[in-house]
Amino acid sequence: MPANAIRDELDRRLLDMLAADARQSTVQLSRKLGVPRTTVHERIGRLERLGVIRGYTVVLETPAENCLAQSTILMSIEQRRQQDVVRRLKRFPEVKVCDAINGEFDLMLQIEAPLNEDIDAVIDDIVNIEGVVRCRSFTVLSRKFHRGDSTGVAGILPALMA
Repeated sequence: MPANAIRDELDRRLLDMLAADARQSTVQLSRKLGVPRTTVHERIGRLERLGVIRGYTVVLETPAENCLAQSTILMSIEQRRQQDVVRRLKRFPEVKVCDAINGEFDLMLQIEAPLNEDIDAVIDDIVNIEGVVRCRSFTVLSRKFHRGDSTGVAGILPALMA
């Protein structure tokens, strides 16, 4: 995605509204945004062409997914061991996302398991991987809202780290 793909606050508001409900018509969006329908249509087309909007999908929430315990793990690792640590983390089916991050920590994991006790056991196994220096975990107590594919705790980590 080009650095200047999102031009202004209108683009951000439009993307936020589409992330909340992509089935809204351009007429509905234009009314909510206070701009002509053609402006909304042009903006969506440009954002699609630039790859900011890569598609539209239906996300179904099943009772089983709704009941999963979730946690975000921040990991510091020995730099020369990163590939090995990531390879070992891929073996954990509970690890849904593994992102390399900057700052005090090196990796950020999103993990899911049926119970908090299972999350605890997974964390115990992860901290014992050779090359892991330390971990900090944040367990989700409840979800207040969810937008698209964003990951829960990741959006508030800057505040947590302050």
